[in-house]
Amino acid sequence: MTPLDLEAYLHAHIPLSAAMQVHVDEATDEHVRLSAPLAPNINHRETVFGGSASALSILSAWSLLHVRLTHAGVPTRLVIQSNRMEYLKPVAGAFSARSTLADAKQWPGFLRLFHRRGKARIVIVAELLDDGDLAGRFDGEFVALGYGAD
Repeated sequence: MTPLDLEAYLHAHIPLSAAMQVHVDEATDEHVRLSAPLAPNINHRETVFGGSASALSILSAWSLLHVRLTHAGVPTRLVIQSNRMEYLKPVAGAFSARSTLADAKQWPGFLRLFHRRGKARIVIVAELLDDGDLAGRFDGEFVALGYGAD
């Protein structure tokens, strides 16, 4: 899946990503980096709205799982179960979120559990970046559901 493929998918299936003007900078099995401009994500203090920062982080994490499962040929429905966002500083310009697996060693077990039970959970983390500087941290637990699983 190329960055352009992922961006088109996000804009078509998650309309908020289009409204935020999300751009896919990188999309690999190791990480996904998304970026967005300030203008559609601005708050009353002329910095990035916290909801937009959180949404970009969630989108980046969700996208990493989507890319990995697509590359593995595993069709799933992905949902977020829980998350935590820590804001370290205000961002007054374009911003990005770069996601990775919290623990890459858990991936094989995640896939085994999914194939056995039709459902599995995994934690994805992301760094919120302001021109390359750390501006926030995200961690979220995502659930992959097989079709027919509840």
